[in-house]
Amino acid sequence: MQMRKPVVLLVAEAVTLAHFARISTLAKALDSPAYEIAVASDPRYADLEPSLGCAFHPIRSIPSAEFSHALAQGKPLYGVETLTQYVENDLALLDSLKPDLVIGDFRLSLAVSAPLRKIPYAAVVNAYWSPFADTDYPVPDLPMTRILGVHLAQKLFNAVRPMAFAQHARPLNRVRRSYGLPPLGPDLRNAYTWGDYTLYADIPEMVPTCNLPAHHRYLGPVLWSTHTQLPEWWNHLPDDKPVIFLTLGSSGQANLLPMALNALSRLPATIIVATAGKIAIADAPANAYITDYLPMDIATRRSRLVISNGGSLTTYQALAHGLPVIGVCSNMDQLLNMGAVERAGAGLALRGAEISSDDLFSAASVMLGNSPHAQAANRLSRLLQQYDAGQRLREIVAEILAKERQQSSLDQLPA
Repeated sequence: MQMRKPVVLLVAEAVTLAHFARISTLAKALDSPAYEIAVASDPRYADLEPSLGCAFHPIRSIPSAEFSHALAQGKPLYGVETLTQYVENDLALLDSLKPDLVIGDFRLSLAVSAPLRKIPYAAVVNAYWSPFADTDYPVPDLPMTRILGVHLAQKLFNAVRPMAFAQHARPLNRVRRSYGLPPLGPDLRNAYTWGDYTLYADIPEMVPTCNLPAHHRYLGPVLWSTHTQLPEWWNHLPDDKPVIFLTLGSSGQANLLPMALNALSRLPATIIVATAGKIAIADAPANAYITDYLPMDIATRRSRLVISNGGSLTTYQALAHGLPVIGVCSNMDQLLNMGAVERAGAGLALRGAEISSDDLFSAASVMLGNSPHAQAANRLSRLLQQYDAGQRLREIVAEILAKERQQSSLDQLPA
């Protein structure tokens, strides 16, 4: 009788493209005759990954606009009602697929549904959200930041951050209690990183941690690129000027793109722009080439500088190719990620609420040359070549499943 293959379910909370992108990349890395692989996600980004190669199960995520609005207001991203509905959707999926392991990217409800079904759960997250990370927490662009200015808002934020993190953790703790599970404590970082295993999509050289438990592991950066076709203008780009790749992604402030294009139009450079379908640019400057999506790996290989929203997905892709990064940031995740890039010397964070055309022009002018940022990015590129997130995941999954089989055998022994 043929033994059943272990089922590995990967779940993305598709409120931003990054979470779906990481999960789809990891699912393809796990593709093996040894496993039955399945991906679950809201299908809003599925067209960008047509070659997934495994079973896809649609589940609901809240609208991206709702998520972005909560971020901008500094409110908890999910209420008790939403998380409860997520848990029920998760449970139906788990009961249907009966996975041996669940891997989730920002699907916070799996901290309830997976333990309820006694299925091991591995959470994929950036290391700067870890309670063990050695990091400061910058105040995001909130209403108080715009009123008080960054300096005063940061002082106030430092004082109230523990209470704010407790408030953001409260909905998940309430839902866990309602299902008979113990709360995770009054700290948002616990909510974001809880799992039987926690997998950091970073490298310790950029985001160090202290006293890390054995079940917390570094995967390394998860590099992803769309599989969309190149636009018609791609083969007609000028060869005599440096190329700047500009994209503010699915979670950036698309309304800043016209300002950015105005700033970059003053440079002796060619600008290739991916809008993520969020804005139509009516009057593009003569040196700009615009489309909805560009394959990031191809775009970065053609470029000398990347300007993004500061998220980890795009910055790691840029650094892997030795390119410096300018991050036009607004939320804390972007600021934390760009903080790591700045400490490594490979980029510069600019706040979306304060940025001017002159700020961006000056930063891009410096980085287009043989700047220290470009040199640091080159050093990081060589370092990143030593990391293979897919291989590391395969090793971790094999280890987890072997441990679970051993434990199951022990449980079946007579007392």
